[in-house]
Amino acid sequence: MHTVHAFQVAPALPESLERLRVIAYNLRWSWDHDTIELFRSLDRPLWETCGHNPVRMLGEISLERLQDAASDEAFLAELDRIHYSLESYLRSQNTWYRREWSAKLPTGAQIAYFCMEFGITECLPIYSGGLGILAGDHLKSSSDLGIPLVGVGLLYQQGYFHQALNSDGWQVEKYPDNDFYIMPIQPVLTELGEPLQVQVEFPGRFISISVWKAQVGRTALYMLDTNVPQNSADDQNITDQLYGGDTEMRLKQEIVLGIGGMRALAALNIHPTLCHMNEGHSAFLSLERARMLMTEHGCNFQAAREAAAAGNLFTTHTPVPAGFDIFPLDMMRRYFSAFVETLKITMEEFLNLGRVSRTNNEEQFNMAVLAIRASHHVNGVSRLHGKVTRRMVQAGYPGFTEEEVPVTHITNGIHTRSFVSQEMAQILDRYLGGRWSQDVSGSNVWARVEDIPDEELWRVFQQRREKLVRFARVRLQQQLQQRNRPEAEIRQAKEALNPDALTIGFARRFATYKRSTLLLSDTDRLLKLLNDPQRPVQILIAGKAHPRDDAAKELIRRIFEFAHRPQARNNIVFLEDYDIMTARHLVQGVDVWLNTPRRPMEASGTSGMKILANGGLNISILDGWWAEGYNDTVGWAIGNGEEYADPDVQDRIEANDLFEILEDEVVPLFYDRGVSGLPRAWIARIKNSMRQLCPVFNTHRMVSEYAGRFYFPSTIRFTKLTADNLKRADSLVLWKQFIRSNWSNVKIEKVETVPEEGGKVSVGESLRIKALVQLDKLSPTDVSVEAYHGRLGNDRQVKNGEAAELSCSGPGKNGLYTFEGKLTCGSSGLKGFAVRALPSHPDAELPQELPLITWEE
Repeated sequence: MHTVHAFQVAPALPESLERLRVIAYNLRWSWDHDTIELFRSLDRPLWETCGHNPVRMLGEISLERLQDAASDEAFLAELDRIHYSLESYLRSQNTWYRREWSAKLPTGAQIAYFCMEFGITECLPIYSGGLGILAGDHLKSSSDLGIPLVGVGLLYQQGYFHQALNSDGWQVEKYPDNDFYIMPIQPVLTELGEPLQVQVEFPGRFISISVWKAQVGRTALYMLDTNVPQNSADDQNITDQLYGGDTEMRLKQEIVLGIGGMRALAALNIHPTLCHMNEGHSAFLSLERARMLMTEHGCNFQAAREAAAAGNLFTTHTPVPAGFDIFPLDMMRRYFSAFVETLKITMEEFLNLGRVSRTNNEEQFNMAVLAIRASHHVNGVSRLHGKVTRRMVQAGYPGFTEEEVPVTHITNGIHTRSFVSQEMAQILDRYLGGRWSQDVSGSNVWARVEDIPDEELWRVFQQRREKLVRFARVRLQQQLQQRNRPEAEIRQAKEALNPDALTIGFARRFATYKRSTLLLSDTDRLLKLLNDPQRPVQILIAGKAHPRDDAAKELIRRIFEFAHRPQARNNIVFLEDYDIMTARHLVQGVDVWLNTPRRPMEASGTSGMKILANGGLNISILDGWWAEGYNDTVGWAIGNGEEYADPDVQDRIEANDLFEILEDEVVPLFYDRGVSGLPRAWIARIKNSMRQLCPVFNTHRMVSEYAGRFYFPSTIRFTKLTADNLKRADSLVLWKQFIRSNWSNVKIEKVETVPEEGGKVSVGESLRIKALVQLDKLSPTDVSVEAYHGRLGNDRQVKNGEAAELSCSGPGKNGLYTFEGKLTCGSSGLKGFAVRALPSHPDAELPQELPLITWEE
């Protein structure tokens, strides 16, 4: 091919407008209505054409319009105000982190948050769905809270696919290329002004990775890109598509994310004290982190891995084992043979890091197992999902009760300011005070929702529903034009939907367990709901199916087919190519958000949270976050949290429940209007929902919880273990080896109680316990001896018990020690206890690090 010389053309801005460039390259504008309005005021049609991308807009806007703006005093005054607001935000020291944590942490505390996708704004299309939106919201709240955090992800040349439906309703995928140079991101350069690059080793070659940066308020997101000239064509394609390609392509991407991501941070002189793996895709970072510690401190892999794990956190969003990435052994050997040599361990030792069973040499390499083994903290993303995850991984913790498996939960949230409408934000500013979005977790702030007059609140709902209907009509016409439908059908689309009708939204990733067609189980009943002349209902649906998920595509086709029936055409619309912009219109405009997963398959779900501050109400299965958020004053629950062995029976029962809720409760309540024309009872439920749920289900609460429970305590512990050339980490490794080699000799020899077993104890009295424990070569300081006590079930086993520690009462003889304690009986009934021993060490996070336990037999 002939030689092409590349050069970049930058937007030419009058000097007085240069601050627009600064504002455009900081993605804080994506959650600031005033900044968005500033760009929109330059050229409203162009803002839409450019996909809400201010960088692209500044490159395409006419010089005449820029010159007009440069001489417009009102525009310049607003530009001054918004630029000052951004600078004040970035410089402010009055953040949650500064107030609560900065003085308590060692110098250099730094969190690195790794994720396969980030959904920050629609003009940075490196996300597919809920996981990416959550990651983007995590960065936004970290910025608002002032937490020292950076994000690490991949920069996709094509990203996730664009969706269109053909004339049969079958999903068609399109992969247009992204032009990074007209997006609100910038390449990271070295001190010499050259692109920063790092390398990772693949079989027989090294690949180069360039680094890009998106500034998200105070928080930097670093994105890795293999599309550089030094790489082969195949290697350039590694970062082409999100969740594209085969198993080997997924492995390549995860090596780039985990190992390449850690090397990029090192090249940037960023040294994390905690690495947060949001899903298992980035778990290879744990190996690279250990390798770096080995190089820095001259220690062995075991000590380095021990120290690194103290500063690793693994968050799983997966409710089933099949959701974890698994790689064949021969592929792992091929890609990691050279890397394993740098760790100075054998290939089998390496492979065992990703196996549930260390003795099964045929078991494939599981990224979730690697992430769990490499992290001292593991969490699910809702209370129910934490329970599901404990059940999934319990096999790795033999002897522990399910509730004591060391997996906790932090329920997901949403970045409220990113999804609340401008109209609603103005009302909240007026009645809750201007700082409501900074203090979004404050229940006292949200209590002021009661002060908002019903008339004003309802007026906002009507405005947003009207805007949603206009948006849907335009989108529907565009979809019909793309399918070359007759002009009469396109004209008819202008009359679709009713701006005054009860509007239900259903939008999410299409997967069979989400049951998007539950309402189609009785089409006659559904049509009756939709076409009631006095109380009409309309439904807006959106979502993409994975390109290889034909079952999910079939669900879209069924909805498409139903929506094209003459009786349904004006009342049900499928909006193609679901993205952040479409989601924003939906969550700001619908009256009701519908969610119908098959419990307990929804790990958390966040789409229903996005309607809360906008005044929408939820109807959902009691799964994920709704199992925590629901009560009968804030929305509606489908079922009572049952789980069925037969999915067909479950679908039939819950579909009927849903219809009954709509027919008997939701529709009558929405259309129950008094003399004023206001649905007072509906508005009261909206206020209950906003007041009770908004302070809880947001990422300010979520991120501050991650910080307080994991980020900063782990930072302190990681710093201790890496001090003095990992002296404490090395000591901890030796201690664990000693405990493992001697644990089989630990036995609970005898247990005595006062009163004796079978005797009665009155409420308020204590049961005294004495246990003789054989520790052999271990000392009492190596163990924790506990009485695990609680109510006895029908199987005579303790249910949901609590542990009371017993104290060593004196020196032992021949390894036999006496431990004593007492249990105070706070309530009556049949109770019981069992004595057990577990390892104990001040530097260890137990039982996550050392899941050993011995019970009295």
